[in-house]
Amino acid sequence: MSTATQNLTVTTRPWNTRGHADHGWLHTYHTFSFASYYDASYTSYGPLRVINEDRVAPSKGFGAHPHAEHLIWTYVVSGELSHKDSLGNVETLTRGDVQFTSAGTGVRHSEWNGHTEREVHFLQIWAKPSTKGLAPEYVTRRFEEAEKQDRLARIIDSVDRVGENADNAEGPIALHADLTMDTTVLSPGKKVVHDLVAKGPRKVYVHVVMKGRLQPKQGGSQIKIGDKVLGEGDGAFVEGAEGPGTVEIGNIGDSEAEVLVFDMGQK
Repeated sequence: MSTATQNLTVTTRPWNTRGHADHGWLHTYHTFSFASYYDASYTSYGPLRVINEDRVAPSKGFGAHPHAEHLIWTYVVSGELSHKDSLGNVETLTRGDVQFTSAGTGVRHSEWNGHTEREVHFLQIWAKPSTKGLAPEYVTRRFEEAEKQDRLARIIDSVDRVGENADNAEGPIALHADLTMDTTVLSPGKKVVHDLVAKGPRKVYVHVVMKGRLQPKQGGSQIKIGDKVLGEGDGAFVEGAEGPGTVEIGNIGDSEAEVLVFDMGQK
């Protein structure tokens, strides 16, 4: 294990301490304060504002509602999620698709599960933009399983690093914030090493995707970062990271682990 990882301070966010709601049609966990869940200790982390892990029942969903001055993206784990917005975008997302909306000066959208039998499982993530008053923007990009298998795939990156690339078919989605999101599907016994994307102090957050509605009492996905072990639905705040440097994540469980890694500035 690298020296950079050993010097980190890792504070876990256990799955069952997050905000949680079961509305019948919506089963959700909130890493940060959201809707009726509020905890002053968990309102944001760097530019990260929301990490919701949602399961929506067949033929149910969120009606049209407004957003402004947030960067919002959806990472589909399984099932089908349909989207419609005031910019004229209408599409259905499946596993591998990441849909990004820069709400900017204002946009309305709705999201629903159009399938009549299977629920849809996805993560919705929000961040605060570094620039206000942006024109609304919408991007969908697909990331194949091979890109994530036992390696880190860059899903989201700062426009300052990758440039305006909304028209590109490949590569990370650009957003106006000092933030990246990588993902990996890590086999048992394998590890990945994340290279911090900028010089100086960095905040890192790691989230393990859930396979079911509860974390298994035994087995299931398990990763190790620093001296801490994370199971399904767990997250970790990583402090002390400084670029140039690395953060190492290893799978110590007996099954694959799907992991999201956020690397961001201090604000």
